[in-house]
Amino acid sequence: MRERVAVMVDGCFWHACPLHRTQPSNNGEWWAKKLQTNVARDLDSTLALEQGGWAVIRVWEHENPVQAVDAIEALVTVRRAGFAAAKRSV
Repeated sequence: MRERVAVMVDGCFWHACPLHRTQPSNNGEWWAKKLQTNVARDLDSTLALEQGGWAVIRVWEHENPVQAVDAIEALVTVRRAGFAAAKRSV
């Protein structure tokens, strides 16, 4: 069985990073709505994937790539171990 790990790499501006988000001053109301819609869609996507049996990991563009890869590898390892244990118990 495959591990089913979805990796989402989110840009700080487009996905409203809590550390680096900015609010454009021009056309501010439109941008606020646009970014809010992006965040809501991200949540919907995550929930849909999780309901389908996927583990979702989100990585911000500002994160250290080596640490991001380590987190992804750890999640894959956990998923792989869980599936192996489930297969043995059948």
